[in-house]
Amino acid sequence: MKTIWYNLWKVFLKINLHFYSKKIKVSGRKNIPKKGAVLFMVNHPNGLIDPLMVTTHLPRINHYLVRAAVFKKPWVKKLLGTLNLMPIYRIRDGASQLGKNQEIFENCFDIFKKGETLMIFPEGSHNRKRTIRPLSKGFTRIVFGALEKYNDLKITIIPVGLTYQNTSQYPSKVAINYGTPILANNFYNPEKLNISIVQLKNEVSFQLKKLSVHIPDDENYDTILNKLNKANVDFTNVDLVNTIIREANIVEQKSKVKNYLKPLLFLIIINSIFPYLIWKIASKKIDEIEFIDTFRFGLSAVTFPLFYGIQTLIFKAFFGWKIAGCYLLASLFLVLIYTKNSSTNTEA
Repeated sequence: MKTIWYNLWKVFLKINLHFYSKKIKVSGRKNIPKKGAVLFMVNHPNGLIDPLMVTTHLPRINHYLVRAAVFKKPWVKKLLGTLNLMPIYRIRDGASQLGKNQEIFENCFDIFKKGETLMIFPEGSHNRKRTIRPLSKGFTRIVFGALEKYNDLKITIIPVGLTYQNTSQYPSKVAINYGTPILANNFYNPEKLNISIVQLKNEVSFQLKKLSVHIPDDENYDTILNKLNKANVDFTNVDLVNTIIREANIVEQKSKVKNYLKPLLFLIIINSIFPYLIWKIASKKIDEIEFIDTFRFGLSAVTFPLFYGIQTLIFKAFFGWKIAGCYLLASLFLVLIYTKNSSTNTEA
């Protein structure tokens, strides 16, 4: 029953992401083992929408470690638990809370023992900067702890690079790149644990820097990013953009692309006025830019289907099912046309 519930949510989210994203490019899916323990290591540029992007394009049922702050309300904790989400406590949650992580780690060990999968964001926090930040060693504690507890266990690590054309803008293109499998057992040496930790972190970080757009976070970061934005590069073409960065071969500035479908957006807003107003009110309460996509997508996934459903029933009451059905299909078609064909520029 839990598997059915999980897959229903997955299908629901994937359909909504299809209407929300201009294009989702997925590569390297053949690298994902069909069975056995797997740890997915994902960079974290865009809030809680990141795990949704990766999950809806994974062939396997997954478990997740999510920051504990999300689980504060009991009903939220219960719901997230049914979807395989587990809280991970950080020092900012209070030193007294860190002891709870041991139980979570034990759960992770058992997940691996069962040959199941786990997703972690090893940078430890979200940040829209186009750079791979230093990785926390927490994931090595989980991996090596599982290998210590279960001697016959094999754990495969798959780095996953996430790159958005425009975080916090609608619609945006997204690239999801699955990396080369890493057998964690090859790095585990209990006699030289610190060296093992450093080597595994370096290998994962090295792959993430190739799988997502990576601008070194130094004094040249802002200059390089501004040049790339002015050149209007397609950031989801990850290999090309990383080559441009590495070779310092940034093309001349390109003029911004005009969005000729803007009138269609106004029509969609008029037809979706209540969901739109709900979003405009809610958006004023968002403190972190990395959560804009998360809240906009979450509200859209609930309010748009509900509002269109209500309006369809109103049309049915006055004009019958044929007219109501045509209205519903036309509404969905307009959103899809705008999402897939509107022109957006790279972010400033």
